[in-house]
Amino acid sequence: MATVDIKVPSPGESISEVRIAQWLVKSGDTVEKDQVIAEIDSDKATLELSAEAEGRIELLAAADATVNVGDVVAKIDTSVKAEVKPKAQVQAQEAKKPAAAAAAPAAAPAASPAPAPATAAHATPVAKAMLDEKGVDASKVKGSGPNGRITKSDVEAYIAGGVDAGGKLMNGWGGTRNDSRAKMTTLRKKVAERLVSVKNQTAMLTTFNEVDMSAVMALRDKYKDKFKEQKGVNLGFMSFFTKAVTEALRLYPNVGGQISGEEIITFDYADIGIAVSSPKGLMVPVVRNAERMTLAEIEARIKELAIKARDGKLSIDEMTGGTFTITNGGVFGSMLSTPILNPPQSAILGMHNIVERPVAVNGQVVIRPIMYVALSYDHRIIDGKESVSFLYKVKEMIEDPNKLVFGGKDPGEVLLGL
Repeated sequence: MATVDIKVPSPGESISEVRIAQWLVKSGDTVEKDQVIAEIDSDKATLELSAEAEGRIELLAAADATVNVGDVVAKIDTSVKAEVKPKAQVQAQEAKKPAAAAAAPAAAPAASPAPAPATAAHATPVAKAMLDEKGVDASKVKGSGPNGRITKSDVEAYIAGGVDAGGKLMNGWGGTRNDSRAKMTTLRKKVAERLVSVKNQTAMLTTFNEVDMSAVMALRDKYKDKFKEQKGVNLGFMSFFTKAVTEALRLYPNVGGQISGEEIITFDYADIGIAVSSPKGLMVPVVRNAERMTLAEIEARIKELAIKARDGKLSIDEMTGGTFTITNGGVFGSMLSTPILNPPQSAILGMHNIVERPVAVNGQVVIRPIMYVALSYDHRIIDGKESVSFLYKVKEMIEDPNKLVFGGKDPGEVLLGL
């Protein structure tokens, strides 16, 4: 009997163990080559494990087990081949489908039982079981897994919404005294460890300012249609802030620096992490060399990374190596917050929602769209003057977008060579 060992691949440098989040097949199943057989959680991302050959699979590790990189977690007996239906049989089955569909309306109009909830062939086994248990129509659940596959977290998120398609209460204050427990994913545990270490090992402070968004909003409203037509992407606020941050980092390099032992590392490039929400939690993919990119290139890259995050396809390389991070709690309605550092980085910019507020302009009270911004920073490497000046420079460039074109300077200063 010829067998092929399925080993745990390395998700990335410095990762020595992973958790088997769930098996997508059972022992004794016949699998095809390259078929996805399991989902694996590491402390950075969720990965897929594929069959390396066709045959009957034997699982050697339990779901939810923690295993080392390189461990053999399954074996495939390659002497067993997947059943292949004769071509004539397949054609006959396909021919029966239209006939059956045509015959259906002719059936007696007697009351028939309600159809069983869909379980969706394109759902993981655990998700299918949850769909059946909760009586949820799978067509109502949006899959976040590879190729739109419905995962356990997708079903949990749908149920957490409160009601199903029929209006039945799914979860929430139902009058019971029940509780539930779920093991933290490897990614969530790692995030928790990193956040605690930030609080314990850095001298983190936060400085605040407010930004009048009038100029950027007017520019965006004027050109957004033409921008979309020519560049193929929407013109959002994130690209303006990213570009403003790269210019401010050029002036205040320590804000994008890092501490390594007794040394301070600064960079002559700006790799900007953009925090995005995903079904797996908060992810921070990195836009490389953002200082050299146009607004359109930044928008396109952020869109590409956000889609990958949603579909669970971000690679380890796409989430490591950033020099500065931007997070936008405003999309969820946040007015003001103190963002926490993303180690080993030394600073993070928090954007918030835009609200019309009364402000004083030339001695007059006017209504302007205002965003509060926050810069959290490590005081060990960044002085108060640097942090406040950095944030004020970002404010200046957003309030006068012309300065983004002229490297953070006033156009008149550039003209005069000042």
